[in-house]
Amino acid sequence: MASYKLSALVALIWLLPVYSVVPEESSRSHPDPVKIAEVTVRISDHGPVVLLQAEGRTIQIFVDLTVALSIQSALNGEKLPRPMSHDLMHTILNAYGGKVTQTVITLKGGTYYGALTVAFKDQVKVFDSRSSDSIALAVHFKAPILVARDLLESAGKIPEKEKGAEL
Repeated sequence: MASYKLSALVALIWLLPVYSVVPEESSRSHPDPVKIAEVTVRISDHGPVVLLQAEGRTIQIFVDLTVALSIQSALNGEKLPRPMSHDLMHTILNAYGGKVTQTVITLKGGTYYGALTVAFKDQVKVFDSRSSDSIALAVHFKAPILVARDLLESAGKIPEKEKGAEL
């Protein structure tokens, strides 16, 4: 009975709407993706923040505490006493031979979006998601996180220690 319910859940998830890799306005204008070299999680004055770092720049994406904990535990290779949502999805996908192959983070109207690519047997599908969930699942699967070069250049900040000394 439990196996039937799990199979039904996976089938339902697999039938959810699928979207293009990036929102329409981004798909034509970002042919030069940049692979994020490092992901870190920090606590700021405004709450938990995921830092996506590449080419000397950092994109800050504010997330909720549970997503921050999920990403941090995956980065550290830790297993929490009870599985969180991203752990559960990772386990379900693994059990059925699926895996996250990449995520593409875009910015539209001041909101970050994730396009999560999942491979399952002979199918590859891209799912629209919150950027934080997309990043969490990519980290769990050790999959590449990509951003457009112009997003990195426009939203990415140069860390303070790399900036010239300010008077």
